[in-house]
Amino acid sequence: MAGRRKLSEARRIQILEAAVAVIGERGICDTRIADVAARAGTSSALVLYYFESKDRFLAEVFAFSEERFYEETAGELAGLDSARDRLIRLIELSCSQGPAAEGNWLDEWLLWLDLWALAPRDPAVARDRQALERRWRDTIAGIVQEGQAAGEFQAVDAHEFAIRLGALIDGLAVAVVLGDPEVDGQRMFELCLTSAAAELGFDPSRALWLSVGTRR
Repeated sequence: MAGRRKLSEARRIQILEAAVAVIGERGICDTRIADVAARAGTSSALVLYYFESKDRFLAEVFAFSEERFYEETAGELAGLDSARDRLIRLIELSCSQGPAAEGNWLDEWLLWLDLWALAPRDPAVARDRQALERRWRDTIAGIVQEGQAAGEFQAVDAHEFAIRLGALIDGLAVAVVLGDPEVDGQRMFELCLTSAAAELGFDPSRALWLSVGTRR
C-alpha cells in the first residue's frame, strides 16, 4: 500500500511539472487538461481524479511552482554564513543567475504573468496571489531582519523594503521574459543588487564581480 501511495505522489508531481511547462508555452487560457495529460503521458481522467476540477488544478500548479522554488533554495540559503550572502543569493535565484535557477526560471515567471492577468477577474486566484506574495515578502523581510540583528544591514523598515525589492524584481522579470534587449538576467541581477545594497548599506562590488566572473 505504501508503495502505491508513493507511486501516486510521484505521478502527481509529474503532472504538475508538465502543467508548469505547458502553461509556460501556451498560457493558462489556451491550456487544456488534455494538453497537460499528453505531456505527462497520462489521461485527462487521471488528471481530474487527482485534482477534481480545472480551477483546483490551476491552484495546485501555482502552489507547486512556488513550493518548488522554496524547497530548492532553502537548503542552499541555510548553508550561507551571513544574511548579506543569503539576500544576494536569493536575488540571484530570482534573476536566473547560476545553475540552480536556470532550469525552471522562465516557466515559473510565465506562470506568474498568467497569475497576475487572472487575479483582477477571479477572486480565488486573487487570494492565491496575495498569499504567495505575502510569503515572498516575508522571506525577504526575514533575511533583512536577521542582517539588522547581526549588524550587517542598516536600519530600514524590513517589510517596506521587501515590498520595494519584490516590485523591482517583478518588473525587471517582465522585461527579461519579453526579451527586452537592455535587460537580461545579468542586468536584472545588477540592478536589484545595487538597489538593495544602497538601501541596506552594504558593498555590492564583490558580489557583482563574482557574478560577472562566473556566470556569464
